[in-house]
Amino acid sequence: MGTLTDVGPAGLVPAAWIVTIGAHTSSLVSDRTLLIALGVMDVLLLAFLVAAYAEMDEPVLRAWRGVLAGGFLVTLAGTIGLALDPKQPALLAIALYGWMVLPGVAYIRTGRLVRANPASTIYLAAAGASLAGAVLYAVGHLGGVEPAVTTVAGLAVVGVGQTAGIVTAAIQNSSGTV
Repeated sequence: MGTLTDVGPAGLVPAAWIVTIGAHTSSLVSDRTLLIALGVMDVLLLAFLVAAYAEMDEPVLRAWRGVLAGGFLVTLAGTIGLALDPKQPALLAIALYGWMVLPGVAYIRTGRLVRANPASTIYLAAAGASLAGAVLYAVGHLGGVEPAVTTVAGLAVVGVGQTAGIVTAAIQNSSGTV
């Protein structure tokens, strides 16, 4: 794959989670800013998917091709939902939980298939953080716990885990170790 598709996500993943946390905390990120960010994400996901599709044919990369395809669809749902009615968050929730769960599942597969240690351990930890963060986030909305604390903590756990995983992947891609 090209350099941009190899290392670009290592910067985009943490940026996306920072924007997401900003959207959850007071008015740091407005609905309009979030709509623009989602639109940019739609375009980038589709571009990454098209640019790298043919090269993503090995077992680990097929899992991530699925994340790109599914991620594009859930992000598009979030974009449409926010554009139609920012006060009805159902489609945004699909996008948010989709981005917690899709990479979490792919990190499990990656951790099981990658032979290089400690990379496989980092991938499995990234999976655990992604899925645990989703649960923590949900507890804030469903469990009667102070939502501001649990939602931000859940998003932060997801963001840190997924960032660790994607940075590990970028390092592996640049060094050629799998």
